[in-house]
Amino acid sequence: MQISISNTMEEASALAAKLIEDAVRKNPFTVLGLATGSTPLPLYAELVKACKEGLDFSRVRSFNLDEYYGLAPDHPQSYHYFMNENLFSKINIDLKNTRVPDGLAKDVPAFCKAYEEEMKAAGGVDIQVLGIGSDGHIGFNEPGSSPVSRTRLVSLTHSTIVDNTRFFANEAEVPRQAISMGIGTVMEARSCLLLAFGKNKAKAVKGMVEGGISQFCPASFLQMHASAYVFLDEDAASELQLKDYYKEIGAAR
Repeated sequence: MQISISNTMEEASALAAKLIEDAVRKNPFTVLGLATGSTPLPLYAELVKACKEGLDFSRVRSFNLDEYYGLAPDHPQSYHYFMNENLFSKINIDLKNTRVPDGLAKDVPAFCKAYEEEMKAAGGVDIQVLGIGSDGHIGFNEPGSSPVSRTRLVSLTHSTIVDNTRFFANEAEVPRQAISMGIGTVMEARSCLLLAFGKNKAKAVKGMVEGGISQFCPASFLQMHASAYVFLDEDAASELQLKDYYKEIGAAR
């Protein structure tokens, strides 16, 4: 893992965005794995800015990590809606080249298999954007998820439901299931780019970076990834034992 600690989430997001921008400039056919939630919003704002300044996304392809099961694409809390509102409608990406799991899939196993096959046919994901849950989950791979899991229907833990209640009118409206890429799927990306901001992520970040590799902190499997970049603000990095060392080597890079 390469750990980068910035003063603010905006600074961290700008550094993370530069990795994506450089990749797209080098390879216009870059395949991105995209995440949702509040964490990647500053990153997406940077990509929108880069597009306005001339970066061409017209040949980029994307696959989203997950989607709530039971929500239609036009539901305001669906991840289809989120991506269109916060990124796709603001850059020159061809919507035909974007994929978000189908939250209304009738045959979920068949859909998940086809989603995996389409990623493979695209040449695999070049850069996978990730956030981390307060319990260490990535995507909707909750604690206990297998390290070889693939795209599938998952049941959400109570803590995830509570965390996501802020996006809904009340807890009862939060879907109990989601379609999510598996940990095995995520680990096949050529690079993983994880962002984490705020004190409420500090414990999960410590488990991911300095804890043992465990199914109880799914993000910890990124320790075994050959090209994992972690971008943190000071608060998210506050519990890291080797924080000063990470800052030192980060500055040297």
